[in-house]
Amino acid sequence: MSQRTLPGDPPVELTLRRSARARRISLRVSGLDGKVTLTLPQGTPEAQALQFAQTKGEWLRAQLHRQPSPAAVCPGSTVPVEGRPTMIALGPVRRIEYESDTLIVPGPASTLAARLEGWLKARARDRLVCASDRFAKGLGRGYTRISLRDTRSRWGSCSAEGRLMYSWRLILAPPDVLDYVAAHEVAHLKEMNHSSAFWSTVATLMPAYDAPRRWLRDHGAELHRYRFRA
Repeated sequence: MSQRTLPGDPPVELTLRRSARARRISLRVSGLDGKVTLTLPQGTPEAQALQFAQTKGEWLRAQLHRQPSPAAVCPGSTVPVEGRPTMIALGPVRRIEYESDTLIVPGPASTLAARLEGWLKARARDRLVCASDRFAKGLGRGYTRISLRDTRSRWGSCSAEGRLMYSWRLILAPPDVLDYVAAHEVAHLKEMNHSSAFWSTVATLMPAYDAPRRWLRDHGAELHRYRFRA
């Protein structure tokens, strides 16, 4: 992969990716972080792909304009915790305290974001383990382990070996959204596809999954706007 800049107002940064499986030139704007990927079939001249991207310039800039603006995590800022807007404050406490709609973080402002990220990851793991255990028990299947990442392309995954992976940022979403993703990935322990049988399994585990699935599609990108590190 290589980087190119599409001229214009404003310029657009492109990641060029060649694929042996691609049959035509394509553009993709990530709904999570706004990254623009220009995919080329093998043997396609780069100039031809860039010309294609230039013809899509207006569309590209419209897509990027809709991306949520970054939000630095600092004293006085607001971060959603399980879907609830929560103010972040420094205070004379020994460990992070969650009081009503405020998170009180110890230490200097320079360490606040890192401390808060660690706290959120621990809370995410607790909630995701609990949800995964509950759904796995309901399915009668076991998983091998759970890992958390700050993934940009997916909210979760399930390997053929039964390893579950989740984005820790799900802790920022409403609880039923986190539950939906857990139900979705646990369902893959039975159906490693997205067939009608798979969705039937998801519905068995979580009958009212439509609303949280729609919320994630409409608002999921907003969970990536919060910056916990430079």
